[in-house]
Amino acid sequence: MNYVIFLKKAISFLLFTVLFFSSVLHAITDTTETKFPDFQKINIKTDANRQQVFFTAQEAEDFALEIEVNGQVDTFLFINNMAPLSIDLTRRGELFLIKLPGEFSTLQIYHLSLNRQSEVRIRKIPLWLSLFPPLLAIGLALVFREVIIALTMGVLSGAFIASGMYFDSLITAFLRTADTYIMGALHDTYHLSIILLSLLIGSMVAIISNNGGMQGVINKIIGFAKDRRSTKLTGYFMGLLLFFDDYANSLIVGSAMRKLTDAYKISREKLAYIVDSTAAPIAAVALITTWVGAELSYIQSGIIDIDLELGQSVYAIFLASLKYSFYPFMTLVFVFMIIWSKKDFGPMYSAELKSLNSAKRDGKEEEITKDEELDPKKGIPYRWYNGVVPILTMIFASILGLVYTGLYELHLDALNLGHAEGLFSWGSAWQAAGLMLPEASSSLQKLGLVIGYSDPFNSLLWASALAVTVALFMTFYQNLLTVPEGMNSFGRGMKSMLPAITILVLAWGLALITRDLGTADYLAGQLEGNISPFLLPPIIFLIAAFTAFSTGSSWSTMAILYPIAIPATYAVCISAGLDTDITIELILNVISIVLAASVVGDHCSPLSDTTILSSLATGCDHIEHVRTQLPYALTVGAFALVASFLSTFFGGGWFVSINIFLIGGVVLWLIIFRVGKDPEMAASKSG
Repeated sequence: MNYVIFLKKAISFLLFTVLFFSSVLHAITDTTETKFPDFQKINIKTDANRQQVFFTAQEAEDFALEIEVNGQVDTFLFINNMAPLSIDLTRRGELFLIKLPGEFSTLQIYHLSLNRQSEVRIRKIPLWLSLFPPLLAIGLALVFREVIIALTMGVLSGAFIASGMYFDSLITAFLRTADTYIMGALHDTYHLSIILLSLLIGSMVAIISNNGGMQGVINKIIGFAKDRRSTKLTGYFMGLLLFFDDYANSLIVGSAMRKLTDAYKISREKLAYIVDSTAAPIAAVALITTWVGAELSYIQSGIIDIDLELGQSVYAIFLASLKYSFYPFMTLVFVFMIIWSKKDFGPMYSAELKSLNSAKRDGKEEEITKDEELDPKKGIPYRWYNGVVPILTMIFASILGLVYTGLYELHLDALNLGHAEGLFSWGSAWQAAGLMLPEASSSLQKLGLVIGYSDPFNSLLWASALAVTVALFMTFYQNLLTVPEGMNSFGRGMKSMLPAITILVLAWGLALITRDLGTADYLAGQLEGNISPFLLPPIIFLIAAFTAFSTGSSWSTMAILYPIAIPATYAVCISAGLDTDITIELILNVISIVLAASVVGDHCSPLSDTTILSSLATGCDHIEHVRTQLPYALTVGAFALVASFLSTFFGGGWFVSINIFLIGGVVLWLIIFRVGKDPEMAASKSG
């Protein structure tokens, strides 16, 4: 039966691929096309021999114009209506994303290469095709529940588009998938840090499981977690306490709670939802987290070019915008409501019912085997501190690493700005932080600035390595495992992470493709135009959510949209003649909406690294996690979308926002009780 299902899926993939390539080859422009669309009467064409590429103009006089080519802005001098575009082309070719600086609506994508006669050939890439690879991967993953195959198809289709969509591009697509996108994903030092972090945490979990520490923790927690509800609440509050980083949050809470939730037959899907839906939201809105630094830099890049005196530091602007962050806050409330009510709906209800009615875990057989490999060694004592000490070591070492790297980098920057002198010390760096902020800045603001300068990836990597070392030392010192047994646990823990790491690498490769094809720039271009200022927040919400959903990255979405959305909001408000107070509130609303909607798209996307890590840490099948979380994320997301419109319609401010939060809480509670059902009650009746 399995072979029949596999054959059906393989045939479906093959037919889908053939239909896609056929439709693309018929839809694209003719290969003899040599003109680009107008950029203020600017075209591109080749010379008569098709050897050189030129910008051409219809202007009578010579002039200079800035044009952005693949992210680099250059000034082109037009003499006799022509400006040469100096590029070295090959048979393989190269993508060119061309637009006027800052004007995303002028984006055009072309593939330029040489044919067999060494003549320039130009292929126009329709902009809508930039959305195809991520949507293909997402669609196939949700339909067929084979995420690795789906991501591979997404990367291959994107590589085919990026190779010019010629017949010979079919071979080039396979080569580019390996040497450009997969290797490109692995070449990123941050990605390598996440891979090593995942491997080390997997090893730590295996060691403290085999040495009895995790079972000892479970035995202690059982005193508090006396039933399914209190067990889920334990995981929820652990997620809130580990607010400082979403990666560490997902990996630590998911790994620590897995065996305990298994004992109460709580589905892996439910645990993954609790972990995923507390990690990113709390990290996004807490005052001191690894997100804050990135958020502040993105916001700064957006407000630097607007002619408006906000009268606040960037950190104060971020804090003022939190009153409009409806999705992160309401998601945290919604998770608590779901746990407290004992009700579920949609696929999550089915997953919970299945878990209650079956001794087997939801998901694949290899996950059951993997859990059996993490059972404690027989005949050893179950000491809770063998599990708690390594985890606490990682938490405190992470915080210490964040503060240290933040102070060190801040001190270097302060030296360049003249706010510090001499050798680095914690005291001098902290003093410099005060000089780099406006007068009367609080210690909380200074700490936020320090965390903003920190290196979260190195901090977490150092902390996880130290935690593994502590776990091994405690294990060997107490003779709980022999050295070979300890090393076997270390290796098994790493091995258990490999399937999820494969998914991560493919998702990162797909993210590189969306970058090369200008997916985010294309979506950002939809912001430009004549729009009512009061419609901007919900419109930006939809664009940000869809961008994060398509790219699988909330941080990339914020990096792209903040520099566009903030100036666009200001320009639209000025054009509409709004006064300063209303303009400021709209800008604050948009700042929070880009953040909130990025988290929405992140929660809904199977391409998201945080979603993948939540599946990894909880041992949940990744597609099942996405499928069961999606209705919950969309429910709160729909409320957040309506709330973004209502907050602008009623003028914004704390009073309006608080009332929207209160009404939203009541509405979400009613939805749970009207739509949700109690799986425990259903299981007891069926039993």
